[in-house]
Amino acid sequence: MPRRVVVIGARGQLGTDLVTALASCGEEEFAVVPLTHADVEVRDHSGTRATLSTLGPAVVVNTAAFHRVDDCEDQRETAFAVNAVAVGNLASICRDIGSVLVHFSTDYVFGGDASRHEPYTENAPAQPMNVYGASKLAGEGLVREGCPAHFLIRTSGLFGLAGSSGKGGNFIELMLRLAAAGRPIRVVSDQRFAPTYAVDLADAVVALLRTNRYGLYHVTNAGECTWFEFAAAIFSLAGLHPDLSATTSAEFGAKAPRPTYSVLGRDALQSAGIPALRDWRDALHAYLHARAQRSAAPTP
Repeated sequence: MPRRVVVIGARGQLGTDLVTALASCGEEEFAVVPLTHADVEVRDHSGTRATLSTLGPAVVVNTAAFHRVDDCEDQRETAFAVNAVAVGNLASICRDIGSVLVHFSTDYVFGGDASRHEPYTENAPAQPMNVYGASKLAGEGLVREGCPAHFLIRTSGLFGLAGSSGKGGNFIELMLRLAAAGRPIRVVSDQRFAPTYAVDLADAVVALLRTNRYGLYHVTNAGECTWFEFAAAIFSLAGLHPDLSATTSAEFGAKAPRPTYSVLGRDALQSAGIPALRDWRDALHAYLHARAQRSAAPTP
């Protein structure tokens, strides 16, 4: 009998690729139930419980989050309501109905160590430096406390073809829009991370679901770069030559502070016997190729 998997946030940047990856495994393995924001609002605790209790899934995958990092600084209550309190409610529901919970967190739970130059392992002490990171870390704790059968996955620099509706796209799409507009582009060169393709992350989630090795995992594409280096690679692969230059975080002046180094080590994934994700450059190439194919496809 297939395992019923509910995906919350099914039309989002990650949710879209998760639904595709799960469905591609065949109906004999997973019966996928995609839920959009119209179907379930995670802050509606009683409504969420009623919906999930009726569906009775074997697995609940939660991609819902308030992830506009700068807005979180001004909307702390909303950030914690979505990223922590609602997550704790989901964990309790999953425990009560016997479901496995898959929840996603962020490299921004780190950053307080300004001198860091080595990837953070899963057991490294978390030190968030902005409200978004603090709210996601609080959500992590509630997952651990509320639902023993969980996969807690930290990732970073996510990009997927569905874009991110709450952000109006992703970093790649923003860079391409700015280049098309012929505007000078300034990108920070003092924040290092690991870009992650949603397709590859989704495949890793499927692989984890085939195990019973619950716990915390760091899942990103291999390698690391600065946002400036990421932008330069985007333009190089796209054959574009915009007016691109590096700037510092201080000069850029974003409301929320960001880590200077938030690369995640992936020891737990290796221990689980799951192959490392491809290098971020190869993932970026695949993204741009898929993007071009989609643009060239005839309109139905």
